[in-house]
Amino acid sequence: MTVISVVGARPNFMKIAPFCRALKKHPEIRHILVHTGQHYDVRMSDSFFADLAIPAPDIHLNVGSGSHAAQVGKTMIEFEKVVRAENPDWIVVVGDVNATCACSIVAKKEHVGLAHIEAGLRSNDIDMPEEVNRLVTDRLSDLLLTPDRISLDNLRREGVPENRIAFVGNIMIDTLEEQRAEAASRDLTALVGREALEKRPLPPLADDAFAVMTMHRPSNVDDPAILSKMVDFLTEKVAADMPLLWPIHPRAKKQLELFGLWEKVREKIIPLNPLGYHDMLRLNMTAKVMLTDSGGLQEECCVLGTPCLTMRRNTERPVTLQEHGGVSVLVGNDIAKIETAYRDALFFRRRPMRPELWDGKTAERIVRAILEFRR
Repeated sequence: MTVISVVGARPNFMKIAPFCRALKKHPEIRHILVHTGQHYDVRMSDSFFADLAIPAPDIHLNVGSGSHAAQVGKTMIEFEKVVRAENPDWIVVVGDVNATCACSIVAKKEHVGLAHIEAGLRSNDIDMPEEVNRLVTDRLSDLLLTPDRISLDNLRREGVPENRIAFVGNIMIDTLEEQRAEAASRDLTALVGREALEKRPLPPLADDAFAVMTMHRPSNVDDPAILSKMVDFLTEKVAADMPLLWPIHPRAKKQLELFGLWEKVREKIIPLNPLGYHDMLRLNMTAKVMLTDSGGLQEECCVLGTPCLTMRRNTERPVTLQEHGGVSVLVGNDIAKIETAYRDALFFRRRPMRPELWDGKTAERIVRAILEFRR
């Protein structure tokens, strides 16, 4: 059996690592790892492969940046060549990035079995490019591998036959459990000093006495009025209470500079380079509060128990929300909601929550589901 798995952007890397290791236990499976190159620089891509011991991609498509249409189109053109040359039995895609959608379309046009890791996630917001990618991929997939029971129910409501669905759990938690000890061993002050963009004396840093944030989505950083209000809250309220660490996405930094907000950020907040997996996990493990518009960090906060303010109006991961037993609160970019949730989080006792099958063994269940599936 030949299996091609596809990664394209940073959110995929944490999920493909345990899958690659699980496949190594099956010598009857020939595995080809394809990197489309949607995230391609050292900090956004290469460092994750090194940190997580992901094997070097067998094939690199070098798609690069561009509009959504350009990335999907370029990926389809290049990936089609790979599929025709390798003649795989299965193509495995992960998550909801453009590479996921593009390679799913190619898989079906080439009549190859398609498996989707993280199937069934829904934000019910069709304005999100990721939601379009999720819907297209799930509609085309032969085997839909769901991370939680809410995702499972979504697919049932959409009419997906039971024999095409496998509830396997959250593969990203496999990586978290594998790497937890390495992350915990990292010294907080040394980490921040090494990655700080501004080389100046740091305030004292202690566990459970600092905040972390990530923010890069267009809804938060593309409108100068919204971004300005967010920066005012972050600098005048959060950074006034405790050190605020911001591993900053290149896109967010570009927008801050464009709108004349960068000086205020660099003076009051501690901006960091984009972090590798272990460094980011180390911060999340002992932060007092996380403010983020990232889907993956919501999941990590859930298992680690870190109070999480999700700066989005919706989430495709509702299992992480407080109303489902998690630690996350949806606050969007409404400053009043953010401040209320932030003040509540300061009194929130860290409470790890582990949804069903988030046990570190999801990759093994995925491989078993593929081997047992009959189209």
